[in-house]
Amino acid sequence: MQLLNFRPSLLIVSLAVLPIGVTESVLGDEPKILQVSGEEAIASDYSHQRAVDFLDRTSMAWTQKYKCFTCHTNFAHLIAVSELEQRPEYFEKVRSSLNELVQERWREKGPRWDAEVVMSAMTLAVVDRNLGESLSQSARLALDKMWQLQQSDGGFDWLKCDWPPMESDDEYGAVIAAVAVSAAPEDYLRQKRVQDGIAKLKTYLMQSKKQGLRLHHRAILLWAQSLKSGWLTEEEVDAMIVELTALQRPDGGWNTPSLGKWNREDGGVPDVETSDGYGTGFAVLMLIKAGMTSDHGVIQNGLGWLKKNQRQSGRWYTRSVSRDSRHFLTHAGTAMAIMAMQACDRK
Repeated sequence: MQLLNFRPSLLIVSLAVLPIGVTESVLGDEPKILQVSGEEAIASDYSHQRAVDFLDRTSMAWTQKYKCFTCHTNFAHLIAVSELEQRPEYFEKVRSSLNELVQERWREKGPRWDAEVVMSAMTLAVVDRNLGESLSQSARLALDKMWQLQQSDGGFDWLKCDWPPMESDDEYGAVIAAVAVSAAPEDYLRQKRVQDGIAKLKTYLMQSKKQGLRLHHRAILLWAQSLKSGWLTEEEVDAMIVELTALQRPDGGWNTPSLGKWNREDGGVPDVETSDGYGTGFAVLMLIKAGMTSDHGVIQNGLGWLKKNQRQSGRWYTRSVSRDSRHFLTHAGTAMAIMAMQACDRK
């Protein structure tokens, strides 16, 4: 989720308890960490650890400053770094804050939006799976709440704030829910209400005519399919591989706006030519999820772009798809790049 243009006082209600023990280095560097600019210089060499450290510190700073969870920063951070054999310094603190949001804040005040529930369910279920742990209490609570909020047509009432690719339409919520439930263990999936919810969700995706969805959203179903089959046919997977490959830029990267053809909220002309961190990390990751091998030329060219375009801070810049006041999609792009690199290392 992107940060909405709400007054700071409205952001503060998101977390019941702030994480403690945040070091002075994060608090002192916070404005610099959270400030995103396309003018930052390219790094002289690629460093996976520098990327992980940047995302970890940024997520902690975001959680401390804004006291909320967003798709573009701390949700993305938890998913990406939970895949590592050695988690970075602030992973457990950010994870504890999400647990407090689900177990304390929701009990006392309820979730802010349905989208917060679905994203929490997806993140917590994926993190548990990445860590090889059983489904946590927080993940179970969030998943159960997700089914309670499911609409009669099988979808979810998502945030539509002109902040693509994450807050622009209900279909994004549906594919995120597909990842959430696909990451859950079999003992959870055997429950009748869960099976009923999955059936409704699949009906919703069929009613929405998957081929009519933005490629970005359909590609997320590749992630769900890699966790649990049944979301896509082999023909649909093959077709998406072709579509994603066709959008690769001559420099080896991908461009985020081209994945969804979104209009800019600021009235500007979308840039569908320039490769960026989110588009490249996302495309490489989803192609790997679809079964493309890491030694394939398309993947190697994508990895090459990522290694050549990391910024000095460790992040990969991504211009906002909506308006140029904030570029927080850079954080999600860095998470996607980290996951893409890790996925290729495992192949």
